[in-house]
Amino acid sequence: MGPSVTVLLGFVLGAMTGAALALVFAWGYRARVRMAERPPVVDPEVPLVLDAFRQPVVIAGPHDELLYANASARTIGLVRGTRIGIGEVLDAARTVRRIGEGTDREVTLGAVGDGPSRQLQVSIRPLEREAVLLVGDDRSALIRVDESKRDLVTNISHELKTPVGALRVLAETVQEAADDSEAVRHFAGRMISESTRLGELVQQIIELNRLQSDDPLGDAAPVGIDEVVETAAVRAGESCQARGIHFSIAGDKGLRVIGDRRQLRVALSNLVENAISYSDPGARVAVTVRAVDEDGDRWVDVAVTDNGIGIGAEDQKRIFERFYRVDYARSRENGGTGLGLSIVKHVAAAHGGSIRLWSRPGRGSTFTMRLPALIEHDDIARQGEGP
Repeated sequence: MGPSVTVLLGFVLGAMTGAALALVFAWGYRARVRMAERPPVVDPEVPLVLDAFRQPVVIAGPHDELLYANASARTIGLVRGTRIGIGEVLDAARTVRRIGEGTDREVTLGAVGDGPSRQLQVSIRPLEREAVLLVGDDRSALIRVDESKRDLVTNISHELKTPVGALRVLAETVQEAADDSEAVRHFAGRMISESTRLGELVQQIIELNRLQSDDPLGDAAPVGIDEVVETAAVRAGESCQARGIHFSIAGDKGLRVIGDRRQLRVALSNLVENAISYSDPGARVAVTVRAVDEDGDRWVDVAVTDNGIGIGAEDQKRIFERFYRVDYARSRENGGTGLGLSIVKHVAAAHGGSIRLWSRPGRGSTFTMRLPALIEHDDIARQGEGP
């Protein structure tokens, strides 16, 4: 082998060795770079976990950029586009990032359309690498419940003052008329009427409170609608006779629902008594029961119809509110408490149903309580067989 060949071979071997060393150094450098790189702020599995949260959840990066936001955060308005959508919360998140200490914020979100405003509590906590975690808690429902309770207490206090004050005045009158037996009998009768009304008011308040509990139905069981209607008819018998009302029952027989028998009796009796109270002497009141099949769902409709004074459009919007009366004087005359229709609404909702109203002034009204029908085992078997 000549000298030139030896030199060439040495050059080739040197070049190969240098290339190999360069590759090793390059691989080592890239490995060191990869090892120095920080993992992502939000682990890929984190969204899978946070998506299950019903509360709005947001993770913001070092530059306020969104690293994660679930659907609730966007729906409620905590997030707008690619940034935190509430200025006060964004400022608080920046402060938390700077000082490294968590904080909480109470913010009010404006109403959307005709809906109510929202009260949102946001907990803001620092994460690693200057990220920030925000978890919201929509407290609007709790606040509305508290407001509703306060309104109820105020209304109850106002309603109780009337019969209690009347009883006091009547008692003083009886005391002063002790020597007049006729006057004593008259005012004693008035006292009985006021105390009866007071007792009914207290009972309906208890009933309404029970219906607003976590488990309003308690031990639900099959209930025959025929028996509920008959009970309402018996209870209304004396009122119908006193006012000359023609009462009738029509429709399907043998229908059943799952629910609370006592609550259903109270609800239907309230509808019937209202129909009687707001009808003139000699009017007609009818209860009609129908089986309804709508889009594959089976219902029982119980309608109470009268040809009484009717209800105007404005009053219809508020008719199911507690203590709301279309005709206050007439309601007082007939011993109404203003809670009857509110109880009906809650009973229907507790049973998975609804209450609807049709009415025209001077033509009468129809209140229809719709309840899910009890489907018997034989009916289910027939449905499974098909046509």
